[in-house]
Amino acid sequence: MVRRGIRRIVESQPDMEVVGEAANGVEAVELGRTLTPDVALVDIRMPRMDGLEVTRRLADPAAAHPVRIVIVTTFDLDEYVYPALRFGASGFLLKRSGPTLLVEAVRAAMAGDSLISPSITVRLLQHVTGPTNGGRRPRRQRDTVLTEREVEIAGKVAEGKTNSDIARELFISAGTVKTHVASIQRKLQVRNRVGVAVRAWELGYATGQTPG
Repeated sequence: MVRRGIRRIVESQPDMEVVGEAANGVEAVELGRTLTPDVALVDIRMPRMDGLEVTRRLADPAAAHPVRIVIVTTFDLDEYVYPALRFGASGFLLKRSGPTLLVEAVRAAMAGDSLISPSITVRLLQHVTGPTNGGRRPRRQRDTVLTEREVEIAGKVAEGKTNSDIARELFISAGTVKTHVASIQRKLQVRNRVGVAVRAWELGYATGQTPG
């Protein structure tokens, strides 16, 4: 029933098409490899194989046709979400978010961007990075390989802001922001801007973070 609802929402868009549905994780990986979709909406908890393993296999840059993954989850904070970030998930969407955000999440993934609510981003990153730092605020790293501008942009990505948001705040073009984000990803050795958000939070680059 949930899949039928998602199919109706996606196919209501003139430039989108649902090429397949999977009832479990194993089937999702098989269809992802044979149908090579641009974007896959993946639940965290599924029969036979969970969304973490599905994400790891389909989003792997070494795969013949890597798939952009948007995690669809019931909870704001899920104990499985952080590993999904590490495995290359491109975004997070709550099941109750509604059709508009679902469509926007697909478009963002296609554009190499991500759609994560700023409040969810901050809460999620606080939750998943806190234990590794003894419960303290992340410590800002002074010896980073990033330039000052890249540190600034990485911090804003960690706050859940889109390229357009960042461009407006810094009075630069969205294209310039995209170039900086690509450079940040390369230097921090992460797969996407969600990985940038995690590393930026760990390094203390988000606005409002104080050194630990």
